[in-house]
This record gives sequence, structure tokens and C-alpha cells, in this order.
Amino acid sequence: MSEQIKHECGIALLRLLKPLEYYKEKYGSSLWGLNRMYLLMEKQHNRGQDGAGLACIKFDTPPGEKYINITKSNSTKPIQDVFSEAFATEKFCGELYLGHLRYGTFGRNEMENLHPFVRENNWKTRNLVLAGNFNLTNIDELLEKLISLGQHPVKISDTAIALEKIGKFLDDEVENLFRKYKEQGLDNKIITEHVANEINIREVLQKACKHWDGGYVMAGLIGSGDAFVLRDEHGIRPCFYYKNEDFVVVTSERPVIMTAFNTMIEDVEELPAGHAIIIRKNGNVSVECCKKPAAKLSKCSFERIYFSRGTDKIIYQERKNLGRFIFPQILKAINGDLKNTVISYIPNTASVAFQGLAEAFANYAQEEHIKKILVDKNNITEEKLKEIFSVRARREYIAVKDVKMRTFITQDEDRDDMVAHVYDVTYGQVREYVDNLVVIDDSIVRGTTLKQSIIRILDRLGPKKIVIASSAPQIRYPDCYGIDMSKLGDFVAFNAAIEMLKENGKGSIIDDVYAKCKSQQHLPKEQIVNYVREIYAPFTQEAISQKITQILTPKNINAEIQIVYQTIEDLHRACPNNTGDWYFTGKYPTPGGNKVVNTAFINFYEGKNGRAY
Repeated sequence: MSEQIKHECGIALLRLLKPLEYYKEKYGSSLWGLNRMYLLMEKQHNRGQDGAGLACIKFDTPPGEKYINITKSNSTKPIQDVFSEAFATEKFCGELYLGHLRYGTFGRNEMENLHPFVRENNWKTRNLVLAGNFNLTNIDELLEKLISLGQHPVKISDTAIALEKIGKFLDDEVENLFRKYKEQGLDNKIITEHVANEINIREVLQKACKHWDGGYVMAGLIGSGDAFVLRDEHGIRPCFYYKNEDFVVVTSERPVIMTAFNTMIEDVEELPAGHAIIIRKNGNVSVECCKKPAAKLSKCSFERIYFSRGTDKIIYQERKNLGRFIFPQILKAINGDLKNTVISYIPNTASVAFQGLAEAFANYAQEEHIKKILVDKNNITEEKLKEIFSVRARREYIAVKDVKMRTFITQDEDRDDMVAHVYDVTYGQVREYVDNLVVIDDSIVRGTTLKQSIIRILDRLGPKKIVIASSAPQIRYPDCYGIDMSKLGDFVAFNAAIEMLKENGKGSIIDDVYAKCKSQQHLPKEQIVNYVREIYAPFTQEAISQKITQILTPKNINAEIQIVYQTIEDLHRACPNNTGDWYFTGKYPTPGGNKVVNTAFINFYEGKNGRAY
């Protein structure tokens, strides 16, 4: 992606099902589990660079010995720091691990914001460690419910609220079991063993997540040795697991399991929406429904476009299709002139979409060659064939990202000063004033990097026309489920629509939408309607793309500029099983999404710079 967007988080849970000595004998190291955790987290590095954390639970430790150990780092190399500490001590040689990678959407990367979080208690069964890839939209409601239960939370982040919600119902479950066995006159130590074995984790999770609104994969460890990973009922956030006789592993992405454990794609299961995988201390593993799955799932399409690793077999093909399906728009933009066109991509995540685009160009050229040969088949000569086959788009590596500068543009306040120097270009591959230059990116959100850097440096090459193609549709609405897109004013598509309304004498629509949003500001989230969609209604996608092109074209550019976007229809055709498209269509899968976009528009209209959630 030519401009950085932050994803919420990545998780990795590993439970060793055999005694630790077994792994030393079979795999040659008692630290085999820790080694696997390092691989799982490093292979998900794309999901977190703000910080990392690792928790380990050791089973059957004697009283007085610490059995839950946690280490975190918010340095520039957090994974290395976390595992340097973990490998340096025997404390992290245990049976149960939970790792977390943070790409924060709210708050900075102070240590107190890093997962895993722990809710401590002297009773093992009441100790809870929690980490997740999630964002909840209704924290205010959940906070009120906790207060109504008699609690007094000191933190109001969604992580803290989720920890307390699960912890509260875990406490209730433990107390009820303890009371039942106490009435039977059993010894406290015996009761404790019974309680640890009989906690109904499914029921705890059902009660805890009953009112949650958002996208989440929530992973937890209980001090007595049980573990769980819970996925939201819409399937918004991804989650995969694999089990054999030696271990159970759960991660945010499928390829990391395949790589770390040398498994086949068919062996790795997707955790169903609304379900939890529950791993008991005794080794029993079950997948249980905790919240009824939505009738229509809304698995995040942005995962497929950008965030998840492209090494996944299915995602790789989907990204190729995204490049392939945008080809007709690009062909129209270059007026069918293959001979004088150079195609490239903006590294690195768009490289797979580029492969699909390049194949589409090649297939089209082949069809055109065949047509010309058939038309003139009686007069074909070797020279004529060479001429026919010379008509094709040329593939070149044009835009080169300066990776060394990545660290220095991670904060918004630094972006504008540094962004113009993030890319270099390969000179001598574009014929001046002759060639069209087509560059595909996976998405265009703000357009800052395009305007301040990419278009300027591409123009230095002297192309006749520059076509920037986004493999994603226009991003028009904020996300509230874990991706850092919270302000409408940040979206170039939104700004384009606002300008077009004003230019076309339709500015009253902006005022009307504000009035509608303001009137429902205090309604329950279930009653809120996304009226922001009316901002885009008067215009076609092509018209908004033209306005975006105008906005993002810098002054003193010699080449003609055109920006084209993927269509919603082709997005769904490319990613048929991930239909969550609220950033593009405004069709939020949960009521909290409508509440967030409502607040975002009010903030925009009133000139407030705050987040909508």
C-alpha cells in the first residue's frame, strides 16, 4: 500500500498437549513451544509493529512459584525484544502460550496499552489473561452494564471492558461451583480441583459477549490451564486453528500455521463465526457456539485486499483476480494502446494484484494477435508476425520503496514532511511523451502519498499519461472494527463528493445529512440510519474518480493523470467469501457501525478532529 493504514492486531495461541519432556525427546528442545511461538509471531509481523507481548502459563507449579509470566515491548523491534527475554529465562518454558502483535488504532504504544492483559487473583481459576484482534463500538453501553453489576472500572478501553466482562462471569461461575461443592461438605482443596475441571467456559463467554457490538477475535488463558479463542458472530475478524496429537494452535492467519508446523491447507480450519475453540487443561478440545452466527456473514474484505499475508493460496488468487478484474477500466483509460504502455505496481503488497493485471494484459494481447492473424492469414509473413506480436504492454519495476524510511513516517504529524522521499523510480524504462504508465496499488485512501510523492516522481520519467489503478473500491466510510480509518475527512473519496456537491449547487444535501445525523445522535444504536450514504448518491463512481484525480494531481505536472478504482461488483467477484464491504458501501454489519459513521459525520461538519469511537 502506498500509504500506511494500521490494522488492529494479530494473535497466536499455542497449547502443548504432552509433557514438556516429550518435546525435548521428539523435537530436540524443551523450548520447542517457545520456538514455534517466535515463528508464529514473526510470520504475522505484518499485523503489528507498535508492540508485542507474550504470556506463558506453566502447569502444576508448587505454591509460591509464579506460574503466569508476561513480557511486553514497545520498542522498534518488539518481537525480538520479547523473545530475547523469554529465551533468557526458564519462566517461559511452559505448556500454554498467548502472543500478541499490536497495530494500535487508539492510543499510543505505551506499555499499558500492550496485550496480553491480566486480571490477577490468588485463585488460579479466577486468573484471566486476555489478548485480541478487535474493536468494540459500544463501550459506553458495556461500561454502564458493568456499573449496574456493582463494578467500578478504572479503565474504559474496549480491552479493559472485555477483560472485566469475561472476568466477572468467570468469577460467578467459580463461585457457583464452589458453593455447590461446599454444600456437599467437601474439603476446600478437593473443591478447587473440581471447580478447575468443571468451569463452563462456553457459558462464561456466552454471557460476556451477549451485548458486544464489533469485530473481534478474543483469546484468553485461565490460570488453571484452560484456554479459549472467541470469534464475533459476523466473522469480521479472521481466525484459524490446527490440532494434532501434540498441540493446538490458533492464529489470525492460515499461512503462518502452515509454515510454522509444515501443515497442508486442508488441515487448517477456520473458526466459525460466533464460535469459540475451547482447550481444557486435560487436553480436550471443542469448538462451541457462543453467539448465533449472523444470517449473512460479513468477513472483512480488506483482509483479503491488503492485511492478510498473500502467501495464502486462496488470498493469492483473490488478489490476482482484483488485478485482473480492473483491467477493462485500465484498457479504456489508455485507449487500447498496448504498444505504448508500461505497467508496474507500487511495492510490495500490490505485487500479486499486478500479476493478475499483467496476465489480463497478456491475454488481451494474445486475443488481438489472433484476430489480426486470422484477418490477414493469407498474407502473413515472418516480418508481419513479428510486428503483430510486438504489440503488447511492457512490464517494468518502476516504483521502488525506500524501506529505511518506513520508521520515520509512522506518525501522522510527520507524514507530510517525509512522504515525498519514500519512493525512488527506475529511470530509462519509459519513453518520454510516448508511453502511458500504468501503476496498480492495492488501495487509495487519503491520497497523500500519491499527491506529494508518487505522481511527482512518476512524472519525472516523462510519460504521456499516468494511470493509477486501485485494486480496492473507493474508501468512503470509516471502519470501527479494527482498522485505523476513523475520520471521514481523511478519505479523498469523501472530500471529492463534498466538493462536487458544493460545485453542483447541491450543498444543501450536506446540511440535510448533518441535521439527520444530529437528530439521531442520542438514539439507541439499533435505531440509527447511515444517512451519510446520501452524500455520494447524486454521483457515479466514475464521476467521483474524476474528481479524485483532480484533487490528487499536483501542480506543474506534465503527464495527463487518471485514477481508476475497482468496482464493488468486481470486489465481490474476486473475494466471494469475504463480503464485508462497509468501508466502500456504508453497509455496516452491526448497529454500532451506523452509530460510528453518524458520529464521524457530525465531527466532520462541526470541525472536530476527534475519533468517532
